Order: sequence, then structure tokens, then C-alpha cells
Amino acid sequence: MSEQQPNNPLHGVKLKDVLEYLVKEVGWEDMADEVPVRCFQYDPSIKSSLVFLRKTPWARQRTEALYLEAIEKSQSEPINKETHGKYNRRNK
Repeated sequence: MSEQQPNNPLHGVKLKDVLEYLVKEVGWEDMADEVPVRCFQYDPSIKSSLVFLRKTPWARQRTEALYLEAIEKSQSEPINKETHGKYNRRNK
């Protein structure tokens, strides 16, 4: 039986999804500034980062905290109607 965790914002979110979101929204350089680990600094990849973060709890916690900050920031920014939504307007 699976337990529900209503107060855990990371419940059900895969570490790979966290990394992919951060790479897209924050970028490897800023991730390396916030969490100074080699897998973010030198020749970064999702695969090497997953291996390292699964073995290193403190780095995983900091990466997850960065993810939560990025999510919170994206939710508090005003929506750009030009680029938001199912039918994005194209630049001509």
C-alpha cells in the first residue's frame, strides 16, 4: 500500500524530472553555483548527476531545495500571455 504524503511537495517527483527541470530553467552554471559539486561543474550530464545525487544525501537535499525555490519563483512570476498557454503565438 502506498502512503499519501500531502505535506511533501516532492512526493511523486522523480529525481530525473527535478534535474531536467533545473537544467531547463536554471542551467548547469547556476546549479553549480548553488550546489558546488563536480557533476554540475565539469562536463555535466543528467546521468552522472543522478548517480552522484543518489549516493550523496546532502547534495540531493540542496538540489531538491533549489528545485522547490525554482518552482516557487516560477509560480509567483506574472504569466506572459504571449508565450504561455497551449496556443503560443509565433514570432513572424
